[in-house]
Amino acid sequence: MKEHLEAIASALNGRHAVLFVGAGVSMSVGLPSWRTLIDHMLDDLHLDCSVMNDQDVTYQTIAECYRLDNGNIDALCTWMRENWHVSPESIRKSDLHRLIVSLDFPIIYTTNYDSNLEVAYEVHGKPHAKVSHARDMATAPAGVTQIIKYHGDFDDVETLVLTETDYFDRLSFDSPLDVRFRSDALGATVLFIGYSVSDLNIRLLLHRIWSTWRGSGYERDRPRSYVFMYKPNPVQKAVLSHWGVTVLDGEGSNPQEALLAFIRALCSEAGCRED
Repeated sequence: MKEHLEAIASALNGRHAVLFVGAGVSMSVGLPSWRTLIDHMLDDLHLDCSVMNDQDVTYQTIAECYRLDNGNIDALCTWMRENWHVSPESIRKSDLHRLIVSLDFPIIYTTNYDSNLEVAYEVHGKPHAKVSHARDMATAPAGVTQIIKYHGDFDDVETLVLTETDYFDRLSFDSPLDVRFRSDALGATVLFIGYSVSDLNIRLLLHRIWSTWRGSGYERDRPRSYVFMYKPNPVQKAVLSHWGVTVLDGEGSNPQEALLAFIRALCSEAGCRED
C-alpha cells in the first residue's frame, strides 16, 4: 500500500491525477442506498419487491418501467432531491469530504447525482466548477477543481443517466463527457473510490481506459489506475489486474471506515493540509 500511496501522491502533486467518486462517498454522510430508490420506484409502480429476484431485472430496468408508466422521471427526481438532501453542516462535519477537498484534485468525476461534493468545496472555501454539459467545459474557469457530473445532476433532469435506455445510450462512449474522460484518463493517474467491484458501470469505464491505451500502441506508457475497494471479489480483482488496474484493499470494520483511513493516509503521503 505504501508504494501505491506514494505513486498516487506523486501524480497528485504533479497535477496529473483524477479522482472518480461513487455512491459510497455519499452514503458516508447518510444518503440512502440504491435499494431505497428501488423500493420507492416499486412502490410507485405497485410492484412487489420480489420482482427484483429476477436476475434480468436491475434498478435501471425498474427506472425504465417508471419512465414508461409516468411518461417521464420528473416526479422521481423530485423525490430524490427531497430525500437525498444532506445539510451543509453535515457535509462540513464529514471528515471524508474535508479530506477530499484537502487533496485538491484538479479534476473529480462523479456518478452521483447529488451535490455533496460541490457543497463540500463551498463550506471549506475552495473554488470549484461544476461540469454537467458540454457548454460547462467551454466556460469552466481555469485553475480550479472541476467536478464533472458523469451521470448527470439533479439540477437538470435531462442530464441524468438513470434508466436502462440512458445506460444503453452511454455504451457508445461518445458523448462530450465521455470524450473528455478518455482524454483525461490518457494523461493522468485515475483513482476510483466509493464503488463496488461488481458495479457494471465502473467496470465498463475501467475496460474503456484499458482498451483506449491498448489501441494507442503505447500501453506501456500508461499512467497507473487504481480502485480502492473494501474486501474486493478475488475474481473481479484478477480481471481488473488484467486491465492494468491496481485494486487497493481496504481495512476496517466497514467500508466507510476503510475509505476514510485510506484517504487520510493519502493526505499524509501527499503532504496536504487538513484544514
